[in-house]
Amino acid sequence: MTIPNVSHSVTIRAELNHRPGVLGRLTTAIGEAGGNILGLDLIEANSDTIVRDITILASDPDHAQAIRLVVEAVEGVHVQSVMDRTFRMHQKGKIEVVGKSPIKNRDDLSMAYTPGVARVCLEIARKPVEVHNYTIKANCVAVVTDGTAVLGLGNIGPYAAMPVMEGKAQLFKEFGGIDAFPICLNVATSEALIEAVEMLEPTFGGINLEDIAAPRCFEVEEELKRRLDIPVFHDDQHGTAVVVLAALRNAVIVVDKKITEISVVIAGAGAAGVAIAKILKNAGVPEIIVVDRHGAIFDGRQGLGGAKDWLGENTNQNKRHGSLSDVIAGIDVFIGVSGPKLLERSDVQKMGSRPIVFGLANPDPEVLPEEIEGVAAVIATGRSDYPNQINNVLCFPGIFRGALDAGAMAITESMKLAAANAIASSVGDGELSPSYIIPSVFNKSIAPRVAQAVAEAARLDGVIRLDRI
Repeated sequence: MTIPNVSHSVTIRAELNHRPGVLGRLTTAIGEAGGNILGLDLIEANSDTIVRDITILASDPDHAQAIRLVVEAVEGVHVQSVMDRTFRMHQKGKIEVVGKSPIKNRDDLSMAYTPGVARVCLEIARKPVEVHNYTIKANCVAVVTDGTAVLGLGNIGPYAAMPVMEGKAQLFKEFGGIDAFPICLNVATSEALIEAVEMLEPTFGGINLEDIAAPRCFEVEEELKRRLDIPVFHDDQHGTAVVVLAALRNAVIVVDKKITEISVVIAGAGAAGVAIAKILKNAGVPEIIVVDRHGAIFDGRQGLGGAKDWLGENTNQNKRHGSLSDVIAGIDVFIGVSGPKLLERSDVQKMGSRPIVFGLANPDPEVLPEEIEGVAAVIATGRSDYPNQINNVLCFPGIFRGALDAGAMAITESMKLAAANAIASSVGDGELSPSYIIPSVFNKSIAPRVAQAVAEAARLDGVIRLDRI
């Protein structure tokens, strides 16, 4: 059973007989059922009964239901209601539109809307670049998906993808101060997706592609980058790659190695695996081997095609053949962006000295940290309940903040490398340790640091609007 966690927490409102021992029996029953009590709040009390809200961490929905049945079975307890806290947070959506300038009188209305707004419209018609100064486009990002590859859920469609996109929009606002909006598109083809986003471009200052299945995600991103003059960024690819590189820069320092001298095996040749291989190559990693379900990818291997052609041409120069277990011998770093339980303790024991293991599959990594304790020198996962969480929220708010602030028309490889370096440098040399190679996602200084580095890289790359006031 999974450890009880907040994503499966419930609040049970229960009426208790106002007698000694009832509350004790209730809390004991919950504990014996495997529930973890997070809060115990008094709602009302009289001489005969007490109503309490008991907030409980459960392992999954079935476990939460089992806890409810246990509570109902306690003598002197009546369950009034059970609220799933995660569903409650999502009720009626998680985001809203709020006006920046209050409209309290006739003058406010005349400037915000007719007749005053016409002057601004005519100025933008005369000089279209002013749309970046006088509309929400200056600080607005579309979070776009077709719902074909949502989290670990797969192809669940655009309606079911909406809660994830809303959450992404929340993160943009919370960490980057950016107004983002979920755009979930009911489209059947890559071209339909591309055309829909192209038609939406007048409204948005940037496009964050999200949860689009490979290989469509590669085609869509490349074509939108060609057609649009605003930043287009597929976070599942590049956000993951940026944070991986940031963590790796610090991990190699911990094990006293150099990034320009290490060897890396990547398990997974989807969107994230390809992007990680590209950014590591750009960062100077000399030996990269990518493994998919058929084994190591190398130039000339049958059945490649698409993005895997690039992997064949640019990685595994020694053309090592075989499975993950075959090619991992002597390797310095393992990065998993594939699936659970792909790596054994014996595989890690075959790696080079002081091996680094990033098992990033969610919710279950390629290998659990406790399974390789004492063998791997540095371990990272995508989970929040282990040290060294590789989380894209360290990256995308700052990247878009910097791009928007600079008036960037694209996000370049230099901007991604600058973001990775900014994240890595947020952990000082005196702070680095095997369990601390990457800053906390709640460190509010990260996004501004990333934004500053990205904006400077955009200027150096010459991808900013020179006619912007």
